[in-house]
Amino acid sequence: MAKLNLVEAINLGLKQEMKRDKNVIILGEDVGKDGGVFRVTEGLQKIYGEKRVFDTPLCESGIVGTSYGMAVFGLRPVCEIQFDGFIMPAFDQIITHAVRIRNRSRGRFNVPLVIRCPHGGGIKALEHHSDCPEVLFSHIPGLKVVIPSCPYDAKGLLASAIRDDDPVLFFEPKKIYRSIKEEVPEKEYTIPIGKAKVLQEGNDITIISYGAIIHKVKEAVDRISDVSCEIIDLRTISPLDEETIIESVKKTGRVLIVHEAPGMFGVGAEISALINENALLNLEAPIERVTGSDVVVPLPKLEDYHIPSVERIIEGIKRVINFR
Repeated sequence: MAKLNLVEAINLGLKQEMKRDKNVIILGEDVGKDGGVFRVTEGLQKIYGEKRVFDTPLCESGIVGTSYGMAVFGLRPVCEIQFDGFIMPAFDQIITHAVRIRNRSRGRFNVPLVIRCPHGGGIKALEHHSDCPEVLFSHIPGLKVVIPSCPYDAKGLLASAIRDDDPVLFFEPKKIYRSIKEEVPEKEYTIPIGKAKVLQEGNDITIISYGAIIHKVKEAVDRISDVSCEIIDLRTISPLDEETIIESVKKTGRVLIVHEAPGMFGVGAEISALINENALLNLEAPIERVTGSDVVVPLPKLEDYHIPSVERIIEGIKRVINFR
């Protein structure tokens, strides 16, 4: 197995799925000759040609709308939105058409569409380049929302997303595009959408997170030697792996939820409600959340105050553990 970063793992996944299925195509701004703004699709046009990997105008609604039409008629488009904050012009195409056509047509049509999009902050970028809009899309019935935290998961989840017969929004944490490497099988493999991963087993507290912030969670846990932490990487925001979450909470009785997106009406709030509905009597302390601030993502000088730090996560763990 080769050691790959996130960009390389996704690129390999796309390459293999295009080889496996001639109906898989890639489209988006600069995805062809330039290989995308982060070079995730680099080299694919040279291998598969301009009819299967091609550039589009700068128009997100057009990119997703065109992809939707292609998917309805049998292709499996993988379209790219250059940055998370630019996805909003495509919101209407996603929620009004792509996710509804199976229900609207009573099962006559489906939309095997993947929308790839860089996700989150941490790279000191400009406005609209560091957003975390996952909760806006997780609320929409018919749309799967995936956010991997490592190269191995990214490749397997992407293969599952491309093979899925319904729309999948595939967020890629840009902070870790090239900052971590791990062994990734060169052969094809899939990881089920909707199944979380227990990164570390523990007995004292359940820590639930996803995406790039997972790595800060692991660093925080490594600094606390006297607490047995169970870490759950959601991997998929919608659908949530409720079984894994509740099983862990019933074991530990204490919960910390960490995510980069704002806390108000966030993924953490939904998980908190889920736990209260299914494991309230197992809790030994109030559920704690460590999240981004309820503000627009600040410009570079203030970004580190917005994104949960290792220190804030440690403080959150201590508050839950020390509650009596």
